[in-house]
Amino acid sequence: MTPPKEIVRQVRERARGRCEYCRMHESLQGATFHAEHVAPRSRGGEATVENLAWACPGCNLAKADRAEAVDPETGLAAALFNPRKDVWSQNFRWEGHEVVALTPVGRATVGALDLNRPRRLLIRQAEQIFGLFPPRS
Repeated sequence: MTPPKEIVRQVRERARGRCEYCRMHESLQGATFHAEHVAPRSRGGEATVENLAWACPGCNLAKADRAEAVDPETGLAAALFNPRKDVWSQNFRWEGHEVVALTPVGRATVGALDLNRPRRLLIRQAEQIFGLFPPRS
């Protein structure tokens, strides 16, 4: 079920046009961003502003219906980053154009969503040229 247009507008506005997972800006993307269910519909998540995040296609497809993934450091299941409850800067930091994980949530998310694949690094370099990288806040 696609969320109503007004809800999608609110989600996009709240995110200021950035993927709430990898922090890429939609303006340089060739694909449409999505209002993604933080708590997947398959797990009872609803299409409400409180349960939707603005996500680039790469993050949305990689996350799919998951809410957790393996923390590569411990080998244990860890929750994926939840933009409605977690603070990005408490779980990640920037090192050049790479996202560095600071917590089990961060490590699970970086791995599961492949936040540092080469194409993303190139996009962040291009964003820097246009003053879009690093993201503010």
